[in-house]
Amino acid sequence: EVHLVESGGDLVQPGGSLRLSCAVSGITYSSQSMGWFRQAPGKEREGVAAIDSDGDTLYVDSVKGRFTISQDGAKNTLSLRMNALKPEDTAIYYCAATPPSPEGFTFNSLRASDYSYWGQGTQVTVSS
Repeated sequence: EVHLVESGGDLVQPGGSLRLSCAVSGITYSSQSMGWFRQAPGKEREGVAAIDSDGDTLYVDSVKGRFTISQDGAKNTLSLRMNALKPEDTAIYYCAATPPSPEGFTFNSLRASDYSYWGQGTQVTVSS
């Protein structure tokens, strides 16, 4: 059974930093497509950052230069380092994963519909 468990969410002041982690079990982590999404109250879920098995990354424009997605295959962990946080970054952050294609290809995608497995989310609040 696949499990994705996020951690690291917190209340932080504008300009501060946080590191989110996603512990993955039940799938062959190193061959997955993985991403971070967020959902603010009253808004649709938004893709924030994604990474493929080659380490190629993709970011939504609003977080470029501030957020960094990374993966540690040995520890089966996906991370999101968030710097220079803004109040508009406040949301529940979700980790997502999906298996490779039958041909073995992975991708970096910011579309929620591309992912099969989801965590329960961790709350990030940016406020003074």
